[in-house]
Amino acid sequence: MLHKMKLKESPFERIKNGTKTIEFRLYDEKRKQVKIGDQIEFSKLPDLQERLIVDVIELYREDTFENLFKKLYINEDEIKKKTKSMYQYYSPEEEKKYGVIGIKISLVK
Repeated sequence: MLHKMKLKESPFERIKNGTKTIEFRLYDEKRKQVKIGDQIEFSKLPDLQERLIVDVIELYREDTFENLFKKLYINEDEIKKKTKSMYQYYSPEEEKKYGVIGIKISLVK
């Protein structure tokens, strides 16, 4: 199945150049549809003209971003920094309502 999502320029470019391999989102209704083996088409904001396609190769499900990052990273400072950065996009209330997911991806060449 092909899912469509939008991304800001910085994470879009990091996926494109291979330095970002996990996309973090709320585990909302749209993300609950994503399964291993699916593909995601990311469109770059603001104009949505540039797109890239990735394969979903792993899913990491947790109740909070902090717990998710503790599962994926060792460095406490990195965990705190990443958790704080997610609150620029999502509120703690949304996090509590939906939970979170890490989508491990591989760029389709």
